[in-house]
Amino acid sequence: MERRGKRPEDLESTLRRIDGRGYKAYKDIQGVYEFARFTLFIDHVQGDPFASPSRLRIRVPLDAAGFAPDLYSTRSRRVALADYLLRLFDSHCRSVRTRRGTGKSGLIGVDSPGQEILERTAAFVDDAAIEVRLHAGLPARGRTVLGREAAFMLLDDLPEIAGKSLFHSSLGEDRRRDLLRHIETNEDADHLRAALPEAGIVAFIADGSVLPRRSGTDERPLEKGRVVEFRSPPGLAVKFDLPNRGGITGMGIPAGVTLIVGGGYHGKSTVLNAIERGIYNHVPGDGREFAVTIPSAVKIRAEDGRRVEKVDISPFITNLPFGVDTTRFSTDNASGSTSQAANIMEAVEAGTRLLLTDEDTAATNFMIRDHRMQELISKDKEPITPFVDKIRQAYTDLGVSTILVIGGSGDYFDVADLVIAMDSFRARDVTAEARAIAGKYASERRREGGERFGRFTPRVPMRESLDASKGRREVKISGRGTRTILFGKYTIDLSAVETIVHPAQVNAIGRAIYYARTRYMDGARTLPEILDLVMEDIERSGLDAIDPRKMGDYAVFRRFELAAALNRLPSLRVA
Repeated sequence: MERRGKRPEDLESTLRRIDGRGYKAYKDIQGVYEFARFTLFIDHVQGDPFASPSRLRIRVPLDAAGFAPDLYSTRSRRVALADYLLRLFDSHCRSVRTRRGTGKSGLIGVDSPGQEILERTAAFVDDAAIEVRLHAGLPARGRTVLGREAAFMLLDDLPEIAGKSLFHSSLGEDRRRDLLRHIETNEDADHLRAALPEAGIVAFIADGSVLPRRSGTDERPLEKGRVVEFRSPPGLAVKFDLPNRGGITGMGIPAGVTLIVGGGYHGKSTVLNAIERGIYNHVPGDGREFAVTIPSAVKIRAEDGRRVEKVDISPFITNLPFGVDTTRFSTDNASGSTSQAANIMEAVEAGTRLLLTDEDTAATNFMIRDHRMQELISKDKEPITPFVDKIRQAYTDLGVSTILVIGGSGDYFDVADLVIAMDSFRARDVTAEARAIAGKYASERRREGGERFGRFTPRVPMRESLDASKGRREVKISGRGTRTILFGKYTIDLSAVETIVHPAQVNAIGRAIYYARTRYMDGARTLPEILDLVMEDIERSGLDAIDPRKMGDYAVFRRFELAAALNRLPSLRVA
């Protein structure tokens, strides 16, 4: 049988030949190498020891890997298997001693996962093989090739890491049990989330969940101090049957308008954060494995200073001074209220069915206008229709539910279907009490904004406004952490897009914007139509659909994060 790649001996020979030469000589090793149990692809070789590391891939045939077919028999199981093996590969990369040299010499690594189980390009299982994509800093002294060190790295260290990580026979009994638990937990969470709509539920938190995190920058579960496990109020308890775990009981939040109330530091925002992150699956031991939310949930907040491009915010804001058109509202410096209105309308345009809002990050004048202020400032002098007067209409007219954390305005009792109180991190159903209070102390404020939610019009992005070039480069796109995309000459600020949880998502979103521009923006398609087409391509062909370069640092995102990034691109223009 003809070999489609070179032998490891050929790689070793090349490295010996280029030892001591200029760094660009490393280009000679680019290619495909057939090892005994896997194939190594050296796809891209860095041109400088200080440049981005070289890109490599390892493919292990499924029969050689030795994992039972049942472990990758469905998409959910494939994603979980790949995620577990990536974490194992990452761990072994960190344990291997690094080679000395200049810049990033000697480092082998992968795109490290966080608490969420995400579909990634760093590791995946297809119909033929397990593939891991890694980066490697090829050893150098100054800008001189260290061929012997590179040989140790590629011919000893790398096979050792792969051997310990990607073959069933190398896993001990404990790791095999952990792997099965990882797969079954992911599968159960997918099953649970898919079951929510039929039950009329938009979010579910299982009894026994641990929701508090260690800190605002550490998403691991809180372990020290007093940790209160979540328990559902009896009246909200629902049960689901999961394929692996069996029966599970927890709090189901029905579609409609839900308020989460309570004193400060009693757990309101912690619950909302768990619901927000419930669009993703979590690793076993995270504490939120079975806190799940419908996939179309969008977190909404005020975002002072953001740019807005021709968004119809007229359901919330009309009659601005100087005749500003709020049906096609544009600004380079939005206020708290106009940014929050734009964020809601953009989410509706993208197809949300659930808004998540915390009053701590909302614009006060957007949320409520009480009776006394109505008396002082008449409606014809106030452009803003507060959210309290639109939240019910969003559900009845558009089918968009809301979960709102609020502690400062009882006027929302009048429009709520459900009120949950958090008391020392314990949830209580206080809907009856809230309605009784609303009846006893009737609000004197007048409803504003009419009887219907109002119109919204999908926009048409203009292709020529999305220029990804910079200097001599036709395409220059890069992510910076979870909060920034550099797109050509422009910076996209994603700091207020709280449902982005990993830098690999940012990397992929930046590339997806360019993909949408080149493939689907024709001056006629609306933004929702473009989002549909991009997400369909990713669903069908994976994240490689948006970039032919076999990148290893992309992770799956939703249409809502893609829309949010596009809407924050400073150069965006719409028809």
